[in-house]
Amino acid sequence: MKLWAGRFQKETDDKVNDFNSSISFDARLYRQDITGSIAHATMLGEQGIIAKEEAEKIVTTLKTLLEEIKEGKVEFTKDSEDIHMNMEVLLTQRIGATGKRLHTARSRNDQVALDFRLFVKDEIPVIVGMLLDLEKALLRQAESNLDAIMPGYTHLQRAQPITFAHAMMAYANMFRRDITRLEDCRARLDESPLGSGALATSTHPVDRFRTAELLGFSKPMDNSLDGVSDRDFAIEFLSACSILMMHLSRFSEELILWCSWEFQFITLDDAYATGSSIMPQKKNPDVAELVRGKTGRVYGALITLLTVMKGIPLAYNKDMQEDKEPVFDTIDTVELCLPVFTAMIDTLTVNRANMRRAANGGFISATDCETMTSPELATYIERQKTRGIGNIQTFQIEYHKRFASIMAAFILTSIGASLSSRKIKGGMGLNIGIGLGLSFSYILFTTVTSTFAINGYVSPMVAAWIPNILYTFIAIYLYRKAPR
Repeated sequence: MKLWAGRFQKETDDKVNDFNSSISFDARLYRQDITGSIAHATMLGEQGIIAKEEAEKIVTTLKTLLEEIKEGKVEFTKDSEDIHMNMEVLLTQRIGATGKRLHTARSRNDQVALDFRLFVKDEIPVIVGMLLDLEKALLRQAESNLDAIMPGYTHLQRAQPITFAHAMMAYANMFRRDITRLEDCRARLDESPLGSGALATSTHPVDRFRTAELLGFSKPMDNSLDGVSDRDFAIEFLSACSILMMHLSRFSEELILWCSWEFQFITLDDAYATGSSIMPQKKNPDVAELVRGKTGRVYGALITLLTVMKGIPLAYNKDMQEDKEPVFDTIDTVELCLPVFTAMIDTLTVNRANMRRAANGGFISATDCETMTSPELATYIERQKTRGIGNIQTFQIEYHKRFASIMAAFILTSIGASLSSRKIKGGMGLNIGIGLGLSFSYILFTTVTSTFAINGYVSPMVAAWIPNILYTFIAIYLYRKAPR
């Protein structure tokens, strides 16, 4: 018979038993349940609410049960509805009526609230540790690629050049904030609900501060109604995990793009990619895609618990049995994603040449060049050289062009004057045509030499001045041919 069935005249229908049972998922709370029961029994003995010998017997038996469960020697049954009732039945089977004294001054409501808080509190450091490992992997990639130039994007359009290290550290900072959100959540849930009873504590002289101390909480909760009836700590945890998964999903999206043939910025290690059964050329970023997909599960968990809690009056309601599965699934999902994602980051290869070519194309530094004065541009170039930044050709070309263009004006004017003074068959129209052709060829030549400089084939100074040098010779030639 169930522990709560004393006033009932009929046994619960089997379908209701199945519907009501939670042992299939809350069995994973066994460690937290035993830990809470040990603290409660210890306090009952210290306060004289039960005999000290009984308390010690309960504690010893609970510790034995814990070890046996860890070793797989204990089986739970759905006849006992949940992990809490399973533990009480197991305890009573071993030590008889003494086991029933454990429930003195404690309700299932504050017991459940305690176990759930302990579980989330225990799992947060695990996730934080995984995030720290991911940050270390990002730091290793950043340190190895301080001078790996790549395009930065806005609207998925090339915008300004950045380094691969800069991109990695952007995500490292996001994950750092995820860590602080989880730590803040843990700090707020660090209050013990044990002693709240069903909703309004107990007439027994329980010591809530003692049980909070034994369980490693900073303090007991201030309000017993709040202690048993809210799950905002779980909602906050799911919110922090949702933001974390959002960051992982964004990162995954970039990795998927970067390893495509259209980008080829990175190459994923073979151990963290899959192939196609029909297209042998493919290397699929399945890890990143699965992380992106699993983000939806975590979002769903958050919405589930928000929806469960939104219409529940004080205090405990059976609806709240639905609080654990979303949290369990989120923890499993996050702790599944983080290690494999970290390993994928740690083993990927950066294709520097492809990144640099993409960064060099399209004159993506033009916006910076044009807004600087010549002295500012010269200072910026020297500063970048000192920092070891190699992708400054666009700035150097712009700097030399500013001076070369002044000379170009004199050269092209001289060519025009020499042509206009010539009297040839065909008249002035032919001279104008030759002048326009030479001007157009000068512009084309300048563009070609600039392209060569951007790609590193010639120096920016040579690229800016060689058209002037060549057209100076043309100007001298035409001047000598001009009539005196």
